[in-house]
Amino acid sequence: MEIICPLCNGLKEISEICPNCRASMYDTGPIENYFDDYSPYLDKSITQILNSTNPESCVHLFKCNQCGMDMRISVSKEFH
Repeated sequence: MEIICPLCNGLKEISEICPNCRASMYDTGPIENYFDDYSPYLDKSITQILNSTNPESCVHLFKCNQCGMDMRISVSKEFH
């Protein structure tokens, strides 16, 4: 078995409401994709070290379509 992020692997979706304007927010992917130009292409074992102090979570960036606010949501990884 392997421990994976259910959002990164399309196994689950999370609905978040913007605390600023109450509109729906959407998942723009794991935060490590935004470290630099090449981070989306690096091995996950490298970027996740920088991403979180907890290796059992994956931090995703959610953005609001309405007001542009963004926030980080920590997602628990699961065994699959």
